[in-house]
Amino acid sequence: MEKLVFHSTMKIGGIYYTDNRLDSKMLKVCQKQLRVAFDREIVSCSLKSMDFGKNIVFNGVRSYPTYLKQILTALEASTSDVVYFLEHDVLYSPSHFKFVPTKPEIYYYNINNYRWRWETDVAITYDELTSLSMMCCFRETAIKHYKLRIEVIEHQGMNEYRSREPRWARRFGYEPGTKKIKRGGLTDEDCMKWKSEFPNIDIRHKGTFSHPKTFLREFIHPPASFREVNVFDIPGWDLKKLWNYQL
Repeated sequence: MEKLVFHSTMKIGGIYYTDNRLDSKMLKVCQKQLRVAFDREIVSCSLKSMDFGKNIVFNGVRSYPTYLKQILTALEASTSDVVYFLEHDVLYSPSHFKFVPTKPEIYYYNINNYRWRWETDVAITYDELTSLSMMCCFRETAIKHYKLRIEVIEHQGMNEYRSREPRWARRFGYEPGTKKIKRGGLTDEDCMKWKSEFPNIDIRHKGTFSHPKTFLREFIHPPASFREVNVFDIPGWDLKKLWNYQL
């Protein structure tokens, strides 16, 4: 695991993409927490106009191709050297943003994160839990990757506009650099993994585009380190205060 070094001369920013279908309270809480944790440039790309960061409205319908094009749109509109990928249903810890990548050709994933099984008090985690919403990288590297990804699905006639996750999208893998071509991935790019001081919390609800995967039985290859915890015991968080729970 590489030690990451902060470079103060780099411009740091984030891209934020949403289908505008998230529960309004969840959206409000997650956006409020993100504003507290991250005070840099954010370019948001949404399917409806919204007051969050520098907003760009993408004329499309919820689908995997739209999702990719929203990411690319936000990347191309950003003026940052390094970008964090930010999703609308994640609670981000300030410690997630205390570093930047050191190598332009590498994708960096924070694997200190939990998945909250929404409307329960259960969260799950496991070693090497890798999600796109926990990634940061050099912006130009990401632009090249997403241009290629869009080109491939259009060339192969896979640009269907389904509202749920297509099976082939999972085969390619969502996270750049984590799946080599010989395993069905799109490129042979590399990634590195690291852990922030405190975890992020990925809220897995019925509206998530990809499968929530918060039960062990939902994994084709179950992780040996899979574990459940009470969501209110996650270190670094006071979720009852954040969500105005009645004690």
